[in-house]
Amino acid sequence: MIRAILVINNNGKPRLLKFYEYTREDRQQEIIKECFNLVTKRGEELCRFVECDNLFEEETLVVYRKYATLFFIFCVDRAESELGIIDLIQVFVETLDKYFENVCELDIIFHMDKVNYILDEIVVGGLVMEPNNADVLEALAATKREELGYRASALPAISRIMPPSR
Repeated sequence: MIRAILVINNNGKPRLLKFYEYTREDRQQEIIKECFNLVTKRGEELCRFVECDNLFEEETLVVYRKYATLFFIFCVDRAESELGIIDLIQVFVETLDKYFENVCELDIIFHMDKVNYILDEIVVGGLVMEPNNADVLEALAATKREELGYRASALPAISRIMPPSR
């Protein structure tokens, strides 16, 4: 099970946080700091996952990838496959990249609702639901079509209520 998903920039500022089990806020801050220190101290030649037994109550595996200025960190239990989670991080980043057309840190900051929606399409309650980015992008497109259809159908009703001013 995925316990937490963290996206942290080079300076240690969290850009996206998602905890899938209850964790007190002060403990969340400690976990963020510990994960950031753990991944920034590791060399480029080392693998992208490391065991850490002091993050959560049970033994936890920290799996991460660095893209540009962001660390994508997944804290998982031992039942998850390290390579599967690395692939899941890749799917998440590719989906963000396709949706935002060259995603950057500012996209994550200013479009937090869309980023959370994408993440919720991929991971629900700490379990991987959709590991295919094409399906996630199709769900996003369907949601966008619904929003646009709703707005277009609402315009005539609004114009009847509020006639144009002269």
